[in-house]
Amino acid sequence: MLTFVLWLILLVLCWPLALLALLLYPLLWLLLLPLRLLGIAVGGVLTLVWTVVTLPAVILRRLARGPAQGA
Repeated sequence: MLTFVLWLILLVLCWPLALLALLLYPLLWLLLLPLRLLGIAVGGVLTLVWTVVTLPAVILRRLARGPAQGA
């Protein structure tokens, strides 16, 4: 909602700039979409690597606690 109000203020103060922003925003979003997808993929790979690296510590911690109670 705040973004819309700011855009309306820009429209009143400088309408050519507001219309240019309105036209360029979808193009910029499309250009940045591959980078967002790449960021999601890199985040997933880093989470997987972190899980694999910390897996021995998790297993040792669970073994040190002894048998599970009630499970």
